[in-house]
Amino acid sequence: MSRSALGVDLGGTKVAVALLRDQELGDSLIQPTELSSADRLIAQLEQMCEMVGGGSVDAIGVGVPSIVEFETGRVVSSVNVPLADVPLRQVLSDRLGVPVFVDNDATVAALAEAHDDELRMVAHNLVMLTIGTGVGGGLVLGGRIYRGASGGAGELGHTIVALDLRGGVPAPKRFPQPGSLEFEAAGHALDRLAVQAAEDDAASALGRLRARRTPILGADAVEAARSGDAAAARIVEIWAERVGIGIANAINTFDPEEVVIGGGAARADDLLLEPARRTAAGYVLPGLGTHTTIRLARHGVRAGVLGAALLAVHELEAPSHPRGRGMSPTEVGP
Repeated sequence: MSRSALGVDLGGTKVAVALLRDQELGDSLIQPTELSSADRLIAQLEQMCEMVGGGSVDAIGVGVPSIVEFETGRVVSSVNVPLADVPLRQVLSDRLGVPVFVDNDATVAALAEAHDDELRMVAHNLVMLTIGTGVGGGLVLGGRIYRGASGGAGELGHTIVALDLRGGVPAPKRFPQPGSLEFEAAGHALDRLAVQAAEDDAASALGRLRARRTPILGADAVEAARSGDAAAARIVEIWAERVGIGIANAINTFDPEEVVIGGGAARADDLLLEPARRTAAGYVLPGLGTHTTIRLARHGVRAGVLGAALLAVHELEAPSHPRGRGMSPTEVGP
């Protein structure tokens, strides 16, 4: 891999940009995401790419938390960033003067996770769950990125995991829908659980934070759980079990070699992984998942930026077929 590329990982709370050159990923430039308008966000992306790339890269890959029409790089819809209906590939390419490729953020993270530390492809059937501000999903099937008919395949965060159907199907609401994996297991869900735990147990570590009028977040619950607080440990376990239901759904649907959990949630480490594995095992159909490994992202929080850079390199070397709206004919491994 002799080409150089910038990887851009655009999230609902932060943007990371890093340079991939000679199979080495440099340090990331990280800034809070500019959410006030599409124009200001695009200007931020342009500026960050110029700062990191210095005008000397072959291509740029961008992962966005959105449904993307990969062929054109147009953002079809976007929940967490103001880019809906923006032709991001064309806009950034015109501004930066190099080829730009845009895809879903979890899809590019999945591409990264299919590769080992030496960037060799080691998993040909992989499902990626990225859990942070939202819950994204990415698919590598048969050694290739799978995007689906409209480019949005892998939106596992919007699968329904907890809907009460006793009174009939409730009317749909705005996304993320109540009962969806994203609603129940994203970072905001852990925040809600942490606040509730603080209200329920004033003597707990979270309760003491509340008494000091300190804002309570999911990260506080993880920290308190690591310190041995029983109330915090229980709510982190509940959150992890919800993630496990999402993993079970992924295994029942795709029977992959690997299910990988990435995003900020991976910082919870075994507090997340052990309950998620245990729960998934109980909900996977017998006979499925017997060859599936459930693990945290090997590339950590850098999976998104690495995958975006790998996307750019692979598209330069073996472009996806213009008709490739489903199984991209571009092999993602060497």
